[in-house]
Amino acid sequence: MFGIMRKVNREVKDRTVYMEVFGENKVAYRVISGKISFFGEEINTYGIEAEDYNCGDKETITDFSRNIEDAVDFAEMLISGKVKPKQMYNKALNYLCVSI
Repeated sequence: MFGIMRKVNREVKDRTVYMEVFGENKVAYRVISGKISFFGEEINTYGIEAEDYNCGDKETITDFSRNIEDAVDFAEMLISGKVKPKQMYNKALNYLCVSI
C-alpha cells in the first residue's frame, strides 16, 4: 500500500561560526551553531562546513548534531584526515555509523 509522505523542511536560523580552522591543505573547516524549530520549540543544533580555497568547492551539513562535542570531534577528524569538501558526506556517514 502506498501513501503520501510529507517532508518537513527544517531551516536552521541564527547561524554563527562556533569554530573555524584553516587546514594546511587550504581547506577551511567550520563548526556552525544555530537554532532549529522542532514542534514549536527552539533547539540548538550544530553543523559542519568545509570550504576549499584551492578550487572553490564548499559543502555544508547544516544540522549535523545537537551535541557540540560530536560536531567538534567530527571537525577534528576532518582536519587530521585532510578531507576535501566533496568527501565530507561519506566521512559523516562513517562517523555517524560508529557513534550511534
